[in-house]
Amino acid sequence: MNTATPDIKRRRVFGRRLTRSLSPSLQNLHQTMLDKLQVPRALVEKKNLKPADIFEKPFNQFWFEIGFGNGVHLHDECVAHPDTAFIGAEPYINGMANFLKSMENQSHDNIRVWMDDAIVVLDSLADEVLDGIYILNPDPWPKKRHWKRRIVSTENVARFVRILKPGGKLVMTTDIDDLAEWMATHAINNPQLRWDANSPADWKNPPPGWNPTKYEKKGAAVGRQQSYLVFTKQT
Repeated sequence: MNTATPDIKRRRVFGRRLTRSLSPSLQNLHQTMLDKLQVPRALVEKKNLKPADIFEKPFNQFWFEIGFGNGVHLHDECVAHPDTAFIGAEPYINGMANFLKSMENQSHDNIRVWMDDAIVVLDSLADEVLDGIYILNPDPWPKKRHWKRRIVSTENVARFVRILKPGGKLVMTTDIDDLAEWMATHAINNPQLRWDANSPADWKNPPPGWNPTKYEKKGAAVGRQQSYLVFTKQT
């Protein structure tokens, strides 16, 4: 399937789109489910898309997970919260294929996916339409010359704030201390965001009912300490 469209501004997605070849059965499943569940390709970045317009039934809340990896957290959230709708963006084919396979025998009503640059979706969404955004263990891009590639930036935090409802949550995690400081600082510097932490325990322990990512589970097994940064858009 040709996923290119002239309506979408071309952006760079850093890294490899495919790390290993998919088996024929997984490739077929990936294509079939992607055709069914993907956000409409005819997106135009005019900040007028309401999440309710891309789902076939009404939902109480709408959340967006940016860069969901293999989709373990997103899968668990979809199953645990059937009354909440989720949009998941993941540009890498292997991660998307693994997530779609995990959802094969689950209800698909509350999930839509985007296998491309998440910024396209962010800039298509209308103001104040999301209840929450997840950015979980993003690529740290540790070299200083690559910091501009980090998903959390002054420009992107402003994007998140624009589409969050008053009282909406920005939830970010990492097990890299320098990146945790970077993300927290960028969020704190936006006057519309309030950090929900009152003590170190509030960012060292997961929020109630937390569903960990696959990466988080692997890190915990070897003793890496995760930071949980939860910010609320102020009314």
